[in-house]
Amino acid sequence: MTDAELAAHLAQVAGKILIEVRESGMFEGKSLGKAGDQTANQFLCHAITQQRPEDGLLSEESKDTDARLSKDRVWIVDPVDGTREYGEARSDWAVHVALCLNGKPETGAVALPGLDCVLRTDAPIDVPAAAETPRMVVSRTRPAAEAVAVSEAIGAELVPMGSAGAKAMAVVRGEAEIYLHNGGQYEWDSAAPAAVALAHGMHASRIDGSPLVYNQADTYMPDLLICRPEWAERVLAEVAKLSD
Repeated sequence: MTDAELAAHLAQVAGKILIEVRESGMFEGKSLGKAGDQTANQFLCHAITQQRPEDGLLSEESKDTDARLSKDRVWIVDPVDGTREYGEARSDWAVHVALCLNGKPETGAVALPGLDCVLRTDAPIDVPAAAETPRMVVSRTRPAAEAVAVSEAIGAELVPMGSAGAKAMAVVRGEAEIYLHNGGQYEWDSAAPAAVALAHGMHASRIDGSPLVYNQADTYMPDLLICRPEWAERVLAEVAKLSD
């Protein structure tokens, strides 16, 4: 099984496990999110350790160690991206499984279990045509001020959505043109979405235009831009104006 096949398989199975946990009726509210996180994380970490024992591993739900820092190959996973949306039985949550090579998001998969969909780096889908009026996905509860300002500058329509993975995949799936985030994330929030977006020909970078670099000692990665390539230069320019 190739790395990409493994990533897609693990993301899909973890998604099915999460739906089973939710449909069991044994948990609700915050306890459901906790149970889902723990169950999916246990499966993902065990499987990766078994299948790729020499690789490094970083997961949101596991205690981090320095061991991964000396590795060229590091798996970065988020068992449930969008715990609130998962608990509310919405469709805008995701499972992230990425393999970063020397810090670059090279391989991965993002499962959208609520849509019975897995997007992967080794099997790009046909991306639909862009809308004439750009659509920008933003947090459904706390849209970043920078994103709102850029949307006004370029005449974009705001589309509220849940998890980071769901937003990034909305761009890949042709449901939006731009995902601009500034307000705090970690490596596991964007590694798999960035890998999948890049494999589909999308732009993915920090909001200053610099590359996304993973497997850092400090896993905090506060900002992100994933968008159709034709919008990258304009959006980055508008973001730069905000900091002038």
